[in-house]
Amino acid sequence: MKRFLLLFFIPLLSSLTIFAQEEGKGVSFHGSIQTDMLVPQVDSVIGATNYAGSFLSNTYIDLSLSSTYVTAGARLELLHKPLPGFEDAFAGGGLPNVFVTGKYKWFEMTVGNVYDQFGSGLIFRAYEDRPLGIDNSLRGARIVLRPYKGINFKMLGGMQRKYFNYNAQNYFGFDYSQGAVMGADLELNIDEWSKKMQEGNYRLLFGASYVSKYDPDEVIQPDPMHRLNLPTFVGAGDVRVRFQKGGWNALVEYAYKANDPCNDNGYIYKPGSTALVSLAYSQKGMSFLVQAKRSDNMNFRSDRNGSGTAGFINHLPAFSMTHTYTLAAFYPYATQMQGEWAFQAEARYTFKRKTPMGGKYGTSFKLNGTYIRGLKTVEVEKVNGSLQGTNGYTSPFFGMGNETYYLDAHLEFQKKFTKQVSMTAMYMYQQYNQKVVEGHGHNGDIVKSHIIVADVKYRPIDEVGMRFEAQYLHTRQDKGSWVFALYELSLFQQCMIEISDLWNIGETNQHYYKVSATYNWGAHRIQLGYGRTRAGYNCSGGVCRYVPASKGLSLSYYVNF
Repeated sequence: MKRFLLLFFIPLLSSLTIFAQEEGKGVSFHGSIQTDMLVPQVDSVIGATNYAGSFLSNTYIDLSLSSTYVTAGARLELLHKPLPGFEDAFAGGGLPNVFVTGKYKWFEMTVGNVYDQFGSGLIFRAYEDRPLGIDNSLRGARIVLRPYKGINFKMLGGMQRKYFNYNAQNYFGFDYSQGAVMGADLELNIDEWSKKMQEGNYRLLFGASYVSKYDPDEVIQPDPMHRLNLPTFVGAGDVRVRFQKGGWNALVEYAYKANDPCNDNGYIYKPGSTALVSLAYSQKGMSFLVQAKRSDNMNFRSDRNGSGTAGFINHLPAFSMTHTYTLAAFYPYATQMQGEWAFQAEARYTFKRKTPMGGKYGTSFKLNGTYIRGLKTVEVEKVNGSLQGTNGYTSPFFGMGNETYYLDAHLEFQKKFTKQVSMTAMYMYQQYNQKVVEGHGHNGDIVKSHIIVADVKYRPIDEVGMRFEAQYLHTRQDKGSWVFALYELSLFQQCMIEISDLWNIGETNQHYYKVSATYNWGAHRIQLGYGRTRAGYNCSGGVCRYVPASKGLSLSYYVNF
């Protein structure tokens, strides 16, 4: 099968030139290759025992041809034995992404696989995130119309990708969802119609979207004597207003989803909704942000029986900061699609150079806080001992539950002392509801932690750079406290060597050591590493995937051309 796919992939891309070529016009060729490999080893101490004797790899080959009016491309994926953390159904290979896009003046049309987003993604977001194993593209068509300045209209529809379905009749390796997705989005940039607004640097946008999914009827019984009357079409709508003036930026958005009994909500008939408000201001040396979001029963999948990260039509933006430091990101928060109240505030300020606080090179501070709670809910009366087939619960709009899901307050300090030496220091206090986010608790459901980070950069000469990290996480819950240390050496902006150790000084006393070397040569990047990886969650944008413990030799290669 592998051989067939490779033999098919090459002539397919060659044939795309027919669509891309034009008389007197040039055709550009672009692509990328990404492969991540792991030769696993058994390490029963950390629980790395599931991949003995296997060679694991995720490989992606993207190729495209483009001209003035036409762009065509395809992606070959070889994931027959994927890296740890990907579901068994993710394994396979094929051409899950093939598309041709034509553009002429105010008209654009794509046939094949489509990625897009309406507004903030509350009712529709088709995107790819390879580290998380997410690719929920639609295979169908999309039309974009811009008939007049300030007007942007989209219409799309297709079958949503889930995983691979690898058999003799399906060489493309594309597993369709049970149903279909279709939708439309309209954006009006009012400022483009008003000369006065343009002169005053005002920006005003109105947007509206509608998405519907088709999911065939099936037999689902709350008890042996009854079956659910399932909607075959489920619609969702979104309206939004964005205003900009100078450094000010404000957004108000509301989404509503009709009743959608599904596996995620226990097959109840309560409608879903999300409301968010965001206000930001920025100028040189200073910025602030405040946000609030209320979501309720907004699981929206193309397959009502779906689970995990596959098949989501929408995406709720995370109102929690994405941390990059290892221990700060140790307990990442996953957006609770069933319902939550989320608040976030952030302020940044840079003291000017040659002031008492700024010093010779300036000093920056960042203060960020996140607070997330559940909704106040009251169960409706059960039918035959089950909530299936009912509205499930009631929830007042401003009602908050008693449980804290997540709390994060941190202060970050950045200072350059000399031309060679700079430092970032951070303190963070965190509360993490392990039972809600992970489904289990360990020594209590709420993990309370204090985290300290020191990151020092030293560049003795232009061609050589060094970085030192020291981190400490103190907690009495879960498995106790942790320390982390890292040393990084970069040479000639081409080579980087990194050594690190994550050490549990609490319950297990285990070390998770790693060593890696990275070399960059033009558009090529290759990385070789060896070490342990602890079991935990890999998160991005509030979406998380559990990754089991592993140990072994890793090799990654990437080229862009």
